[in-house]
Amino acid sequence: MTDAAHHPSLQHQFVDLGQQKEAAALGMWVFIAQEVLFFGGLFAAYAVYRHQYPAAFSAGSHHLSWKIGFANTLVLIGSSLTMAMAVHSAAIGKRRRIVGYLLATVLLGSVFLGVKYVEYGEKMRPCFGDGPYAGCLVPGERFSASALHLEGDEGRHAQIFFSLYFGMTGLHALHMIIGIPIILTIAVLAGRGAFSPAYHTPVELVGLYWHFVDIIWIFLFPLLYLIGAH
Repeated sequence: MTDAAHHPSLQHQFVDLGQQKEAAALGMWVFIAQEVLFFGGLFAAYAVYRHQYPAAFSAGSHHLSWKIGFANTLVLIGSSLTMAMAVHSAAIGKRRRIVGYLLATVLLGSVFLGVKYVEYGEKMRPCFGDGPYAGCLVPGERFSASALHLEGDEGRHAQIFFSLYFGMTGLHALHMIIGIPIILTIAVLAGRGAFSPAYHTPVELVGLYWHFVDIIWIFLFPLLYLIGAH
């Protein structure tokens, strides 16, 4: 029997750490597969409605700041880099680097969410109050049919775009909100020396989850922010 067979992190139902890692990785890939199906429904709805109402979607996209979206994309790509470095550091047994890179990932993820909070606030603020647009889904006169240079049903079609915008980006943000405390937990465990080159599966799996979340945004950014020429 090898030392790995007696590792304190080895669960009793597994023969060795290799088998345990394979089972954990399979579970994560199954989870990601169902997440792809989950987001896939939203992307399918987006494709159908964009095909039916291209002018309304293009006009709606022009009321999003592509510069803010692009900056947030860079932030999220940076978080993927720091997460990859955390996984690499775990593989070579650099405990302090693991913690540092994981905390950097949390910081960048928090910056992304902070920017989304400001962006959401700017769009939704006119919807709260006693004015004619109180309780609106598409905020204020800035998103009215006339502001979008659309008439009749086209204005309502633009509201479909913003409904998908809030739904898709909101669901993405929820995945990040869930992921950040998980990363913090892994960072605490790493600081206590729970991981080594022989066993760092949790770091790899949380990294896989984070990369998936980042990839979803890579699709969301052009589909929502870059429709037509800005």
